[in-house]
Amino acid sequence: MLVLLPPSETKAPGGSGAPLDLDALSLPELNPVRRKLADALVELAADVPASLAALGLSERQAGEVDRNAALWTAPTMPALQRYTGVLYDALGAGSFTTAEADRAGARLAVASALFGVVRAGDPIPAYRLSGGSSLPGLGTLRSVWRPVLEPALDTDELVVDLRSGAYATLARIPGAVTVRVVTEDASGKRKTVSHHNKAYKGRLAAVLATQRSELSTVDQLRTVAERAGMTMEQASDTELVLVTDH
Repeated sequence: MLVLLPPSETKAPGGSGAPLDLDALSLPELNPVRRKLADALVELAADVPASLAALGLSERQAGEVDRNAALWTAPTMPALQRYTGVLYDALGAGSFTTAEADRAGARLAVASALFGVVRAGDPIPAYRLSGGSSLPGLGTLRSVWRPVLEPALDTDELVVDLRSGAYATLARIPGAVTVRVVTEDASGKRKTVSHHNKAYKGRLAAVLATQRSELSTVDQLRTVAERAGMTMEQASDTELVLVTDH
């Protein structure tokens, strides 16, 4: 089973790992595009105003450009520690036992505008690049990634796709199971959850990543989620609905 997480705009600073080595990352077939994008970001970082415009940042976020300038020299840390925010707080990887961390490392991957997809333990530096960005001379990231990322993610195993919209467009994954989070009030009225969406998906990812048995069907996925106290309905062959009461 592969659980594909969205990245976060925020990244933990620093790290104790050696500088970026693309050969140390999973899915080496993505390395030519990774190198092209990393080199483009470093080159763009030499022009701060152009970087801010291309990345959709304000002048107060110029420090993000400095991160991109240092992509090849900055220290690294495992991807699951690098990404931060609501989903990753809810995932709680820091509290996993050794056995749980091993299972999570084999099942979790993170979508990335810069790296395409990274596995939980892949060593990466801090950077700033969003899925909806376009880089000068390269065009949209969707046009750059789709031709190589879709074949790389073509797998027979169960894929639980928790990516957000901009990252889902970087590669289509036929047959992947998506999860929509809705809230239901006392009258039975439902609406899509926005504010706590990431937290619920983080908790679901933690359950799927750490449970002992390997899942291969949607029915098994639902059973595991429900045993963990989640209300899960099947909307279609490839869409599940996680129902919350707040």
